[in-house]
Amino acid sequence: MSISHPIPTEGPGVGPSGIPLPVTRLSRVLDAVVVGIGEASSWIWTILMLLIVYQVIQRYAFGLGSIKMEEMQWHLFAVGFMLAIPFAEIRERHVRIDVLAEHWPLRRRLWIEAFGIVVFLLPFSVFATWWAVPYFTHSLAVNEISSAPDGLPYRYVLKAFIIATFALLAMAAVSRLSRVIAALRQKR
Repeated sequence: MSISHPIPTEGPGVGPSGIPLPVTRLSRVLDAVVVGIGEASSWIWTILMLLIVYQVIQRYAFGLGSIKMEEMQWHLFAVGFMLAIPFAEIRERHVRIDVLAEHWPLRRRLWIEAFGIVVFLLPFSVFATWWAVPYFTHSLAVNEISSAPDGLPYRYVLKAFIIATFALLAMAAVSRLSRVIAALRQKR
């Protein structure tokens, strides 16, 4: 891992966590993938909003309702939410409570960050991905459909996003870990 610039004390290299991290070649590539997918998937929220407005007009203006439309809303919400998780990790938009850590020296905070990634985030992401695969493959094998009358088919497509979410989250964790390791390798 090579460092593209020294650790900044403020500016774009310092996220909301307040931990300044250098950018590595690995983090640049992984971040580009996760951010690209996250930004592309942000259109899901616009589509969802339009679908909800359409469904409300259909229901209250014309007295028509559709189970497929309602399920599509839930599916779009689920996909949008799931794909936002790794994006939030990269952009540091997740909830952090650093009441104690904000007063600690930078080196200690970096070690705690590395510990949290290696012991909690990476194993959780890998574990969730591992267990989501049979969940998806079973759904694909039986060509699972909604249990609701006139519900949506191809339920396995939705379940594939569970795998994608946690695989992207693992990529985000590896990216951040490479940046933390680069910061720890720098001179004090």
